[in-house]
Amino acid sequence: MRHILLTFAVLFGSPLAAQTALECGWQARADAIVEPWEDNSATFANGAVRVALLDVAEPAAAAYYLMILHPPINEAGRTCTVIGQSENLGYAAIFFNDLDAGYDPAVGLTFTVPAIIYLPEQDFQNSTLLSIAVNQSTGQVTVTQDLGNE
Repeated sequence: MRHILLTFAVLFGSPLAAQTALECGWQARADAIVEPWEDNSATFANGAVRVALLDVAEPAAAAYYLMILHPPINEAGRTCTVIGQSENLGYAAIFFNDLDAGYDPAVGLTFTVPAIIYLPEQDFQNSTLLSIAVNQSTGQVTVTQDLGNE
């Protein structure tokens, strides 16, 4: 019973469900783009949207983020958004080669990509499928996840 309660607490009482779309900050550096760049970044929507895999090195167990450059365009250029579990916690892995994209006029440009989450405080690791919707008109980016069954 204790194991069930602990599992429930980890899954529902932690920041596990809090996937975050952040305005680009310290994570969005050119030296953080995983090399080779041509294998770890891709463009969509006739080049208006670029997605790149970032490795910020620390924390080593959750160092991967996605950076998305997308409309709307302002005086500084495209909008820049970083996807992570939080500002200071990325993912243990993001399988960029499995990135898939689709378009739904009601939602926008949608990406799905498998990843692995790691929560150091709970010593919890699990696979997840991230779904990221980019509304190119408003610039709103929405992130959800579906946990694996480990």
